[in-house]
Amino acid sequence: MSVPRIGLDDYRALVGQTVGTSNWVALDQVRINQFAAVTEDRQFIHIDPEAASHTPFGGTIAHGFLSLSMLSAMAETGLPKIASAMMEINYGFNRVRFLKPVLSGKRVRAVFTLLNLEQRAPGQLLSTVGVNLEIEGETTPAAIADWLVMTIL
Repeated sequence: MSVPRIGLDDYRALVGQTVGTSNWVALDQVRINQFAAVTEDRQFIHIDPEAASHTPFGGTIAHGFLSLSMLSAMAETGLPKIASAMMEINYGFNRVRFLKPVLSGKRVRAVFTLLNLEQRAPGQLLSTVGVNLEIEGETTPAAIADWLVMTIL
């Protein structure tokens, strides 16, 4: 499922509102291991199920940065796009907090809120998007963040 493309005025009218929810994304052990290999973050709590079973987590957990890195994919199914946009660029974050570890095999999804929209330069819009990264079946989110997305018109 892809998100709708909407006019700029309609997008501006969404400031302050929850604008979408992504599809669920599985953070299974294969994905965790691949992320560990690419980032060279091979801490045992991510890649060694036996050792991780003796921690308070009871098993391996996804890297916080893995969960965060999935936002681009989640935006494809949960964050509306401006119809006239040429491209969108990840501009960074104002705030990120990791609240609960994601156990291997769990699914996460993002709930997006358009917090602010700012004209930067001609043809450049900076969106501040609140993200609540939910864990399926859990009440506490994995993470919350204020994500900055630059749209080039």
